[in-house]
Amino acid sequence: MKIIVPSQIHESLAPQLPAGVDPIWVSLAGDFAGDPSDAVAYFRWWMALPALDQVLAAAPGLRWMHTPSAGVDHLLTPALKAHDLTLTNAAGLHAIPIAEFVLGFMLAHAKQMSAYRAAQAESRWLGDVPQCELYESTLLIIGIGGIGQAIAERAAAFGMRIYGSRRTPRPMPGVARVVSGDAWRDLLPKADYIVVAAPLTAETRGMIDSAAFAAMKPTAYLINIARGELIDDPALIAALRNGQIGGAALDTFEQEPLSAESPLWTLPHITITPHATALSPRMHERQVALFIENLARFRTSQPLLNIVDKSAGY
Repeated sequence: MKIIVPSQIHESLAPQLPAGVDPIWVSLAGDFAGDPSDAVAYFRWWMALPALDQVLAAAPGLRWMHTPSAGVDHLLTPALKAHDLTLTNAAGLHAIPIAEFVLGFMLAHAKQMSAYRAAQAESRWLGDVPQCELYESTLLIIGIGGIGQAIAERAAAFGMRIYGSRRTPRPMPGVARVVSGDAWRDLLPKADYIVVAAPLTAETRGMIDSAAFAAMKPTAYLINIARGELIDDPALIAALRNGQIGGAALDTFEQEPLSAESPLWTLPHITITPHATALSPRMHERQVALFIENLARFRTSQPLLNIVDKSAGY
């Protein structure tokens, strides 16, 4: 069985490939170390989209492609949509580091850590600063999938009241209520913290709009760890400038890197991180382990893990 695999992770992946698998290593630029024309599987790594389409064109017989990312919106090119292959992703593998980051955002906001840090930089003993507790505050997770559930589990340990939304609602441990459709909008006035963790689709693009900000508490804190396009930036900027919400933590943006001219850098009560919430020294090993597990399943015609619905976008 011939498979296309990324040369960037040759050192860690090669020893784990089973006997009977013939790897064709592909570079970041899309150059192959061998003939990929009869390859049946492809482990995509982080590469530009023209190179992805180049791989698809070079291997017309691909039946399965795996991506190390959880989101697939950036991969659904016309060529990939037209290709009759099964797409799997890394949904769930990023849950632990992202959930820890989200709790860090909430704790830093509740405990006014930026104010203390600024005072320390000035060697200034800061007087009483108004603080909040996460205990008995309300968290709304918009898109409570694998990552959202990991956030909910950790938030529940702090005694938070948790609401969630997803396409198909179902009871979840530690979550008081799970809704579907646009019912999350009715929960906005109750939420002290709002985490955006939904996939980017035609339906979710721009979902956090001016109407959503108008429904939030003036003390509400918005956290986006999903996709920048889920938030209407002009509406967010207006909400922060006008004190319509209490603040925001943003890890993802419509254009990355975020332009130095963006007003988001200097708005009050905002924290910006460079799409870094999933970073962890253990992430690489989890991504490789999932591919190896799915490769074993693919070779024995067992159901693959994390199959993506290409038409739905996740």
